Order: sequence, then C-alpha cells, then structure tokens
Amino acid sequence: MVKQTIQIFARVKPTKKQTAEYFVDCEEQGGSLEFVVPRDLADGVINNKRENYKFRFQKVFDQTANQEEIFEAIAKPVADNVLAGYNGTIFAYGQTGSGKTFTITGGAENYNDRGIIPRTLSYLYQHFSKDSSMIYTTHISYLEIYNETGYDLLNPQHEASRLEDLPKVTIMEDPDQNIHLKNLSLQQSANEEEALDLLFLGDTNRMIAETPMNQASTRSHCIFTIHLCSKELGSAMVRCSKLHLVDLAGSERVGKTGVGGQILTEAKYINLSLHYLEQVIIALSEKNRSHIPYRNSMMTSVLRDSLGGNCMTTMIAAVSVERKNTGESISTCRFAQRVALIKNDALLNEELDPALVNVDLIDTYLMIHTCDSTNILLVITFSSTSQLQVSKFRCFYTKRLKNEENNRSNQTNKRATVYKCCDKSQLV
Repeated sequence: MVKQTIQIFARVKPTKKQTAEYFVDCEEQGGSLEFVVPRDLADGVINNKRENYKFRFQKVFDQTANQEEIFEAIAKPVADNVLAGYNGTIFAYGQTGSGKTFTITGGAENYNDRGIIPRTLSYLYQHFSKDSSMIYTTHISYLEIYNETGYDLLNPQHEASRLEDLPKVTIMEDPDQNIHLKNLSLQQSANEEEALDLLFLGDTNRMIAETPMNQASTRSHCIFTIHLCSKELGSAMVRCSKLHLVDLAGSERVGKTGVGGQILTEAKYINLSLHYLEQVIIALSEKNRSHIPYRNSMMTSVLRDSLGGNCMTTMIAAVSVERKNTGESISTCRFAQRVALIKNDALLNEELDPALVNVDLIDTYLMIHTCDSTNILLVITFSSTSQLQVSKFRCFYTKRLKNEENNRSNQTNKRATVYKCCDKSQLV
C-alpha cells in the first residue's frame, strides 16, 4: 500500500489582455503562486482587506509552459504508476475559459498542442511495443455527465439520436461498495490509432456551447478512462489498473456572465456538482469525519476511489490571470490547498488470472472434504472470483450436505465455511 496525498499543480493560462499582479516562484521542492490585490481607496481610509494571496503547489507552470512540459511533469509519473498496477487519476479544475480542456485534451490546430490524453495514449502504447516480457490489454470508456445525467460518448447512436433518447448511464453499487456503471461501454483498443479514434469520437459527441466567457465552453464533465491489464509471460498473476483523465466543466458566476435559457440551466447544474465536489473535499480534509457525501452527485460517486480511496490522484488548477478573473483564480487556488490535505491509500491491483481458476480442481477438493472427519465443508475460491460465484458454491454444497444429513441420522450438523486464497498452491 502506498499512502500519498493528492498532488497539486497550477497552470497559468497565456493571455494578451491586461493581467493582475502575480508572481510565480519555482523552487526545487515545489513552487508558489502569489496574487497581489491592491486595496480600493473608495472603501475608505480604514481598510483591512487582504492584499497578498500566496499558495504553494508541487509546481507552478507560467504562461510560457508548453504541453510537453505539462505531460512530463504531471502525467508521465501517473502513467508509470498505472503501468506498475496502481490506479491513477488526473483532473483539471478551474473557472470556465481557464484552459482545462486544452490541458487535458489539447488543441486541434497544431500537433504540438496535443494534451494529456493523446500524449498518455502514445506513451503507453510505445511502452507496450518495447516491453516484450509482458502481455497488455487495454479498454477505453468515455463518460459524459451533462446536467447530472450520464451518457456514453462512445455510443454509436450518439450522432443519429437526440440526447434525451440515448440510454442513460446509471450507477450501481455492489455489497462491497464498489461502483459499477450500467450502459457505459468498454471499447478494446489494440493500438494507439484505435485509441485516438475513440478519443476523437467522444470529443465529437461532447456538449459544447458559446458563452460570454468562452467561445467553445464544454457544458459537461467528461471522464476518459483507460483500463489496463498486464500479465508477465509464464506468470499466473495479472495486474488490472485504471487511469481516469477528467475534464471538469468550469464554474461560472451567473450574475457576472448574464447568461439565460439552456446555458443558464447548464451553469446551475455545473455549479451544483462542483459544490458537491467541494463538500466531499472538505469532509475528507476534516479529521474524524464519519460520513463523506459521495452520493450527492454522479461525479463524486464515480470518482470515489480517486478522492480518499485506492488511487494516486493529481489535480491541475487552471488559472486565468486576467484582471477581471482574479477573484475566481484565488478561489481555485484555495480549493487546491484543501485538495492537497486528502490522503489516498493506493493498493497494487494484482490477482490470480481468472482464466486459470480450475473449477474442476475446486470441485474435487470439495468432494474430498465432504467426507472429512471434521464434518466441515470447505468451499475454496480465489480472490478474483466474484461474490456471486462464491454464493453459488456455498448454496450448492450446503444443499448437498443437508441431503446427506437427512440420510445419516447419526451425523452431526455440518456448516459451510468460505475461505479465500490467492495462490493455487494452497489447494494442495
């Protein structure tokens, strides 16, 4: 288990407009971003308003930073951990028009403007081609959360149907509190080209609208997930990890933008879901907090593991330093400081390959122990076996045992006990 706080980075969006007074300090052990907000003389002589706001990050990328630097410093370490068998998440947070989508997905005009998702896909498949000692399989899903409703961006019906006619992605939770998404497809990709085609298809289906703050504002939260399974040649163990690359819709002040109609409705849902995200962050940062409100929104439910769970998580605070956006930029940095207090417990996702589980061997072992002098029926399953399969084993053999008891009046009561093992050698 790897205990680690969420890593936070800041990126300043390039602009040619008048900027607020800010300073970026890059140090070896981290960086800081400082805003200077002069006091307004119109507020009077006695004015106790704060003038300096300084925030610490793992690293701060100023306006001159390019996409390659962002990938090398932020995404590449997370991708390496995913290759090693750990879950990873990278999400961008900030107000609308601050450069989140450009950072995560990239620009379409220039090849060098590729964002974190296409660069990560390229990095992973290059690694696969160089590593001949492992067998890799990848599947991709692309979830859109629009107005608190989930949609599959890789659904082939997306282009031919209205949004309300598409099947909704719904959340299902198993007894172990693991989240499963119904109606969200998993598309296998054998190479980088197929993976990029899926990314392009999903981006084409996203909800985008023009707002006063952004000419092409994404109106939904999108989660691009790479599901990776790796197995060493000749080994019985398989590692299954996942990487969430999240582009959150930007928060916006409705009173400031003056939007209305459908865009206003979208803004309400966006702000509400981001509010629920902040509630989860605050709850996780408080000690001895018993209840974490993950279920308040679909986004926090899907990202439960990424926030205080089995994952290595990184946040990118997208900041706009234009003078009119100073207040929102300070709020984004404050949010990042709270996120940095959250600790995740990342586990190595390694298990016995389900394809190697020999049910006949288990059945033979069970038959031997049915006549054991201890009168205890042992049901042996592997850790990769589902809870449903465990229940089926238990019910079948318990029923068989009861029938034997009816035929043997002098036989003592037997009970069924379930043991789990991760190594087939334990069956001997």
